[in-house]
Amino acid sequence: MTPALLAKLISGEGAALLASLPPYDEAEAFVLGDRLRMEGFDPELIAAALTQSRLRSRAERKFGRAAREMLFTPDGLEQATRQQVARLHARRLADSGARQVHDLGCGIGADARAFAAEGLRVTAVDADEVTAGVADHNLRHWDHASAQHDFAERAGAPDRLSAPDAAVWLDPARRTPGVSDINGRTRRTFRLDQLAPSWDFALETAAGAAAAGVKLSPSLAHTDVPLGTQAQWTSYDGEVVECVLWWNAAAWDRGRSALVVSDQFAYEVLERDAADTDPGTARLDRLQGYLYEADRAIIRAGLTGALVRRVDGVELDAGLGMVSSPRDVLVPWAKKYAVTEAMPFNLKALRSWIRDHRIGRLTIKKKGASTDPDTLRRQLRLKGDGEATILLTRIGGAQAVLMLVPAP
Repeated sequence: MTPALLAKLISGEGAALLASLPPYDEAEAFVLGDRLRMEGFDPELIAAALTQSRLRSRAERKFGRAAREMLFTPDGLEQATRQQVARLHARRLADSGARQVHDLGCGIGADARAFAAEGLRVTAVDADEVTAGVADHNLRHWDHASAQHDFAERAGAPDRLSAPDAAVWLDPARRTPGVSDINGRTRRTFRLDQLAPSWDFALETAAGAAAAGVKLSPSLAHTDVPLGTQAQWTSYDGEVVECVLWWNAAAWDRGRSALVVSDQFAYEVLERDAADTDPGTARLDRLQGYLYEADRAIIRAGLTGALVRRVDGVELDAGLGMVSSPRDVLVPWAKKYAVTEAMPFNLKALRSWIRDHRIGRLTIKKKGASTDPDTLRRQLRLKGDGEATILLTRIGGAQAVLMLVPAP
């Protein structure tokens, strides 16, 4: 989409056309496009409107009903912060003393909208002219927020001495310019040296601000976390969606942390929660009671020790995030199972267990095991009216099978 086409889409005939479209249906899109062309609409405008209709449909997973009045780009939607998570970003900056935010690389304005809704004054820029126009449209309901086309390096932000109430938010582009895929998205990058604006610019700008947050990929290595910052890995409904580095007044707890978010709650687990924990050694013959599976953000942040300490348990094997404990503990950021049986992994023995229990429906979970679940399912020759859940995993470096029952 060009800037000229965007201007046509958000005013006059284009805005009316977009508002008149029915809920997006891929199967009906071609027929609808033909009908609109027969009615005399410009084919380029029709294509842009139908693209927005499709993107709005996809965007409801991140923005709910608000997506129906927003505009998107394919890359912008892919990288946009989910609405519930953006609200947490905004509250953190506001609670850090910020009254204004310089959003340098705002994308389609997902975080900027949350900042504005929190009452913060927002000055947002994006290096792509169309994306900046989309963001400005998405900020139209707040007179204290706007977005414009500019480079983050040129726009800059005031330092903590000249503006002690100003925060900086950076969400560097993590896609490399080039050929787009069939959905209009460009190739994703996970390298810090390929960010735009650059990693060096992000480090210097964030360090100089009164408060700052830099949103990065959740694949960020622990060794890349700058000293003096708080690295916070965030999951939403079990999916790790980002790692944000917080600086200065916004870095409430230095080191690594995890934020577990759903529509019902948000829990933060800090690095200090995992300190002074004796991990112990798991043994197959000592497994009893319950198995706790840490949320993926906990695992990615390297904080499984917090779960070990919480349930007074032991991790099955290093890095798995699976903790065995005899205690029945409520842990909102971990799944809990009752362990009914456990055995070394042996196909013949497992097949015998399946036959003895007349298992016809089997759920196979896998964590740290090399066995392919689909191949194993065929080899087990399931037959019967019973149902079971098993976990293929490692205990003390050796493959094992645990029979599980979900626990409340």
